[in-house]
Amino acid sequence: MKSDLFSKDHVAEHAAIPGMTLQNPKAVKYTVNGEMHARQGSMIAFRGNLQFEHKGQGLGGLLKRAVTGEGLALMAVRGQGVAWFAHEAQNVFIVDVEPGDALSVNGRNVLCFDPTLHYEIRTVKGAGIGGGGLFNSVFTGQGKLALMCEGHPVVIPVAPGDPVFVDTDAVVGWTDQLKMSLHRSQSFGSMIRGGSGEAVQLKLEGQGFVIVRPSEATPQKVAN
Repeated sequence: MKSDLFSKDHVAEHAAIPGMTLQNPKAVKYTVNGEMHARQGSMIAFRGNLQFEHKGQGLGGLLKRAVTGEGLALMAVRGQGVAWFAHEAQNVFIVDVEPGDALSVNGRNVLCFDPTLHYEIRTVKGAGIGGGGLFNSVFTGQGKLALMCEGHPVVIPVAPGDPVFVDTDAVVGWTDQLKMSLHRSQSFGSMIRGGSGEAVQLKLEGQGFVIVRPSEATPQKVAN
């Protein structure tokens, strides 16, 4: 490689507008000017004057995490500089959250996000106790949210009168205004004969979209 490639990249970073961009399919580059939030331990490199501090969720958030197991350990990144984030070489993608939007995601899929987004743990209404979880992390406000999953994510639109059924182990997140319920697609007779491996799904109805990963393997539990 020629050295001028590195110098141009260095200049571009210092001139960049604060915020996140994809460095490559596995990592996010975030130009920090003030503060941003990320999963603890996800920083892989940084340049500049940055401080990394534990971000508390308040007493209510801690109690919900203790009871539900949902959520993630977050850190606040403060100062001026550039930081890179990744987690176990998973694929990363960025979602733009607009005012009035609410995106419900599994905490294990969150990598980093703008400080203008609000984060809280909510009950997934109608989802019962399926593999998709009784609780999810809901993001509102305006800003960018970097999510991650094994493989390239699949985004499926949901339209009124045309529900979408998703595997509970494959779902990453969905627009929070969708109606959620459990759906059984396997007959009792099939279960007696050994089953199809597709016994219960999440049924999403309304207007919005759902994000799924191209894998049904149960992910490793994320330590809180």
